[in-house]
Amino acid sequence: MIENLTLDQLRVLIAVAETGSFSGAARRLGRVQSAVSQAVQTLEATLGLPVFDRSGRTPVLNEAGSAILGDARRLVDGARALRARVADMAAGLEPDLPVAVDSIFPVTVLADTLRAVAARYESLAVTVFTEGLGGPESRLREGVVRLAIGVHREGPDTADLDTEFLTRVQLVPVVAACHPLAARPGPLAPADLQDEVQLVLTDRTPLTRHRFGGILSRRIWRFADMSTRLEFLLGGFGWCNMPRHMVEGHIAAGRLVPLAITGAPPASLPLHILKPRDRPLGQASRWFVADLRRRLDQCPGHFGAL
Repeated sequence: MIENLTLDQLRVLIAVAETGSFSGAARRLGRVQSAVSQAVQTLEATLGLPVFDRSGRTPVLNEAGSAILGDARRLVDGARALRARVADMAAGLEPDLPVAVDSIFPVTVLADTLRAVAARYESLAVTVFTEGLGGPESRLREGVVRLAIGVHREGPDTADLDTEFLTRVQLVPVVAACHPLAARPGPLAPADLQDEVQLVLTDRTPLTRHRFGGILSRRIWRFADMSTRLEFLLGGFGWCNMPRHMVEGHIAAGRLVPLAITGAPPASLPLHILKPRDRPLGQASRWFVADLRRRLDQCPGHFGAL
């Protein structure tokens, strides 16, 4: 019966198929040839059909055997991955690493850290959500993620969270080169921007709604995501404060023009590590945060201290 099928039998099947003979499989597996032959016979009896054509000098997979071989490899690989994952968890590794990250966070830094995590913890299942403004905290409160990278709110409703400063993303006011503001001699006064369209991010959650300043214009277009706002910015529909790392290529290429605004100090947005106070970070989560910090330290001029 199929319930009696074993991983060892499948490993023997794979070895015979890949070496082309029972003797080759025996050498690979460190067994005598008779043990390999017996394992194949038991496999065929368990499946209720032959998987090798023995009419020639060497066994060759028949049609059924060729079809089963792919399934056998997937099962053996899955068992190997399960064994590694169980060993990692027994050594203190959390079973998975779901994180929510503010979309303003530099993608190149995040991607490099995720690659490093995958290389270090091969069995760890990682899930990433990119969210805007209050989105990361919302995912955390819903129990979807173990940690979040986002804005830190002050208030009694945040007492259940531990927060730790991570980085400060530098912002720069910009406008498309085709926009009339780009041709205005600077610096501009805040009054010069009142009748211009300002492109502003809006929070899909109530967590940070109405908590951010920097709005100088009467005419506001609101966007739920950074990429759409950037497209409208490049299209010349208005001006806005953008993360410097997202627009420096456009500025260098002449597609966007920085705006000098009188009395406007350099703008930035601090991002924090957020986690439930009653749930310490696991081994991989701590390594993930430490690697992010190391990479951010290598980006001078873009990401500042608290």
